[in-house]
Amino acid sequence: MKILVTGGTGYIGSHTVLALLEAGHDVVALDNFCNSSAVSLTRVERLSGKSSLLIEGDVRDRALLDQLFAEQAIDAVLHFAGLKALEESVRNPLEYYKNNVSGSVTLVQAMAEAGVWRLVFSSSATVYGEPSQMPICESFPTSKPTNPYGRSKLMVEEMLQDLVNADGRWSVALLRYFNPVGAHESGMIGEDPDGTPNNLLPSISRVAVGAMKKLFVYGGDYPTADGTCIRDYIHVMDLALGHLRALEFMRDQRGVNIWNLGTGIGYSVLEMVRAFERVSGRAVPIEIVARRVGDIAECWADTSKAAEELNWRAERGLDVMMQDLWCWQSKNPYGYSRLEK
Repeated sequence: MKILVTGGTGYIGSHTVLALLEAGHDVVALDNFCNSSAVSLTRVERLSGKSSLLIEGDVRDRALLDQLFAEQAIDAVLHFAGLKALEESVRNPLEYYKNNVSGSVTLVQAMAEAGVWRLVFSSSATVYGEPSQMPICESFPTSKPTNPYGRSKLMVEEMLQDLVNADGRWSVALLRYFNPVGAHESGMIGEDPDGTPNNLLPSISRVAVGAMKKLFVYGGDYPTADGTCIRDYIHVMDLALGHLRALEFMRDQRGVNIWNLGTGIGYSVLEMVRAFERVSGRAVPIEIVARRVGDIAECWADTSKAAEELNWRAERGLDVMMQDLWCWQSKNPYGYSRLEK
């Protein structure tokens, strides 16, 4: 198949492009590089020995999308493009609705005009809000996300549900990620956020290489064993393979399907710090500060639905996540080099 990957040079997008190429698919990647680098796909091509087509542009640009679909025989779309920082979404919610919601509306309008009916949407466990019990099943209610980022993802999910109800030609997968971490085992591609990282693992690894002085831990008084938040961390390559399984499942399907993509295991912030220190041999100084608005105490997945329907489970454990993260960061202490950009 020929797959359009929006946000294709980003962290999850680039690893998924690699998995697609290795599986024999053709890839067209679209990205505006607002928080990514084209170097990622240069390295993906070196790893896979195959090339993809990279188009610079914004998913909200309808004219560009119409031209793209007219020139490329696209079979399906993997939609990663969007803003993703929880704390930033609280400070600047309109940017999240403009990018994540409006961009998705423009994309599906262009897809419908071109007769492309298969879409895998990059959603998030934040759509569940603060569930009353763990682990989180796909059947749990999704009415109260705790931050604008989560609400933007839920808005898109609900829009896609309505779209499918109105037009039976659509086949849509909603993949609710938990916390992607790690990097490709080669250390050639990984997470390279602009500026100060918003997520835990890039912050830990940047402290380890001296790019940051210490790790700020947001909240030490949660109702958990050590007082810090608990999350379900999934290796980014396991996550990428989950997208391939979803595409295979959708080949002869119509309607909406929803799957959690996680490991089913929760680790606290301090457990993650200790695991990284053990694998890397580097100390990570921490300072516990006030909680962030929009964070919840704990969150991990029930992954049985994906195991049963997609024959997919996360295979890489915590030590592998940390080893691959450290391999990436130690080889690329400042991310993709400015010379390559």
